[in-house]
Amino acid sequence: MTKQVSDATFGEEVLNSQEPVLVDFWAEWCGPCRAIAPVLDELSTELSGKVKIVKLNVDENPSTTVKYGVRSIPTMILFKNGEAADMKIGAGTPKAGLTKWLEGHAP
Repeated sequence: MTKQVSDATFGEEVLNSQEPVLVDFWAEWCGPCRAIAPVLDELSTELSGKVKIVKLNVDENPSTTVKYGVRSIPTMILFKNGEAADMKIGAGTPKAGLTKWLEGHAP
């Protein structure tokens, strides 16, 4: 299960992480967000120790959402060493594509 982060915990959980962190910007009412959630849960388990995957609810955490310019969801931003390193928008990438993308950023 992917961990939830908030505006308050974002710095500690994402920016200060030693491993790359994929942040899934989502909302309860977003159908594509709900569709991709099980895939991200699977990847969180499969890539444990290589890439951390967390979720940030855009409705509950507007500061972080605005700071990173998230305008449509789902948006996934990959952070490395406290910086946004890569981004995917939408739920159209299949699991194999997401796995390849994330492994390409893993140490």
